[in-house]
Amino acid sequence: MDINQLIAIIKKKLLNQIEIDNILIEDKSFLHKNHPGNQQNKFHLKISLKSKELKKMNRIESNKKIYNILDEELKKFIHSLQILID
Repeated sequence: MDINQLIAIIKKKLLNQIEIDNILIEDKSFLHKNHPGNQQNKFHLKISLKSKELKKMNRIESNKKIYNILDEELKKFIHSLQILID
């Protein structure tokens, strides 16, 4: 899958299931290019979002909610996911 397609899918899924004021998804795969275990077509992503809904939850609950929404993408296309909630 192309990184732009993946970002569009992730953004759509999160916006459909969580109240989000602002979201930014960045491809950070280049930072891990030569690391052991790095796989081609498995991306390293950073999601920065502003959400009152997620801010009310503790970190584990909010991350679990995001991981559940992105379950399929995590299994197939995402190697690492960094989540920042404001």
